[in-house]
Amino acid sequence: MRLGVTMFATDRAMPIQDLARAAEERGFDSLYVPEHTHIPVSRRTPPAAGQDELPEEYKRTLDPLVGLSFAAAATTRLRVGTGILLAAQRDPIVTAKAIATLDHLSGGRVVVGVGFGWNVEEIENHGVPYGRRREVARHNVLAMRALWRDEVASFDGFEPSWSWPKPVNGPPVYVGGAAGPKLFAHVAEYAEGWMPIGGHGIKASLPALREACEKAERPMAKVIPFGTRPTREKLDYFAGLGIEESVATLPSAPADVVLPILDAYAAL
Repeated sequence: MRLGVTMFATDRAMPIQDLARAAEERGFDSLYVPEHTHIPVSRRTPPAAGQDELPEEYKRTLDPLVGLSFAAAATTRLRVGTGILLAAQRDPIVTAKAIATLDHLSGGRVVVGVGFGWNVEEIENHGVPYGRRREVARHNVLAMRALWRDEVASFDGFEPSWSWPKPVNGPPVYVGGAAGPKLFAHVAEYAEGWMPIGGHGIKASLPALREACEKAERPMAKVIPFGTRPTREKLDYFAGLGIEESVATLPSAPADVVLPILDAYAAL
């Protein structure tokens, strides 16, 4: 079982390069950070996690790819990933270039967790109707994969083009979100795996994910429980399901708060 960590990297939290070094020193496999381009003050959309008020860190997130470049530069083996990248809110050509550059410079250590977003006004500010966010995210990921893969890449939205450097290692793409036919169809079509939040209900969802992958005539997708609060029992349970990686949540806080929790996770 490989154990990674995730934190809302902000201008007030433990610096991401320091967290990356601390995680690598303690034997963690990966570091993931989320994305919010901005938070409109209207707050028409209630917090996705059901809080009475949106936590401060949502307003202060670093750009994930810029932040992860500092994390990668500060380490030698730690994998660095987005958890998650809001693919519908990004230009696919520019984003593909940034991710490929980060993967090239880090020696193939990038993982791309993508998602569809929950904040209606944030998504709409990018010119994307909320109801089309899954369709737009799918289009953008497929466009990025073409740019990463093909010497001369073409896709709906851009003419045949060169785009270098190519990524060293794919990079692997994982789709985040709640289990369901639509999400599993996305995973089976264009991703290496599924990143469910927490660990509840994973076992019951595996048959449907396997069926979606078989329908797409591809191997079973990997499953990475994301944002968990790990215990020895929980990690053993995941391992019994054939899961090889889990990502533990850390508070968005200064080092004196984060490091003791990181030490406790490392003991597992």
